[in-house]
Amino acid sequence: MENQTEVNEFILMGLTNLFKLQNVLFTVFLLLYLAILVGNGAIIAVVLTEPLLQTPMYFFLGNLSCLDIFYSTVTVPKMLAGFFSELHIISFKGCMIQLHFFHFLGSSEVILLGVMAYDRYVAICKPLHYTVIMRREVYLLMAAAAWSTGFLHALMHAVLTARLPFCGPNHVEHFFCDIKPLLKLACGSTYLNLMLLNTVTSSVAMGPFIITVISYLYIITFLLFKVQSQCGRQKAFSTCGSHLTVVALLYVPVLVNYMLPTVRTSSQREIILTLIYSAVTPVLNPLIYTLRNQEVKTAMKRIVKKKIFTF
Repeated sequence: MENQTEVNEFILMGLTNLFKLQNVLFTVFLLLYLAILVGNGAIIAVVLTEPLLQTPMYFFLGNLSCLDIFYSTVTVPKMLAGFFSELHIISFKGCMIQLHFFHFLGSSEVILLGVMAYDRYVAICKPLHYTVIMRREVYLLMAAAAWSTGFLHALMHAVLTARLPFCGPNHVEHFFCDIKPLLKLACGSTYLNLMLLNTVTSSVAMGPFIITVISYLYIITFLLFKVQSQCGRQKAFSTCGSHLTVVALLYVPVLVNYMLPTVRTSSQREIILTLIYSAVTPVLNPLIYTLRNQEVKTAMKRIVKKKIFTF
């Protein structure tokens, strides 16, 4: 990406007003980051090693855990390093790379959650056709589509943002390089950037959300009117409840942050919302899926017992 501007680095200002709390904040976010690595790493390990979990649902869950690890890694380590420097500096290229990967991984996760909702719809409403509809090549293609769509969506924003002229202030009102805080600093017109943020990003977010809502309307109707077994209903509602909780934790702050993409919104609100879905939600996802999913808990216990026995 060629850039003909005077600005070759940015200063991240997001958490500088809390400088007196740097030790506390560093400890809190370090513990959160370690919990993200351990929790999601455990999910990936269980899905890869446990034969009973070699199904589309757990394949998607493993992908979700990968995305959570990478997603938090894009912002949290850099933020931790910034707690011990008066000026939290990032180069222009580093800023564009961070912007790209943040939106690449975030978009992919949103799309993957829509795919997971469709998978649950097929598993519950069409159980006899599940192995045919969700065969290996299909669910691999769905996961690849989620990752590649997220990559292209983020690349569009990164390229268009990098081509903007930055000739004045270089203080970014955020703890990482996000689109809207950078648009505030641009010297030229940001109309195209805002239009694409409003249309394309909203479509990427709302498309999977609509798929999720429709899938669960069908699932709830099916469970209430066609499933007589109380045990079957409870198991289905437990699995669906985990997925819906994860969807809510991600979608609520993301939609609030990006569905109204004006550059004059509260930067403090954006920072808090971004911290929620980049550092807090990835910690909760493994807990939600393990605490509410008996198969994952059983597999984890089996692996732990094997390790202890081997030791």
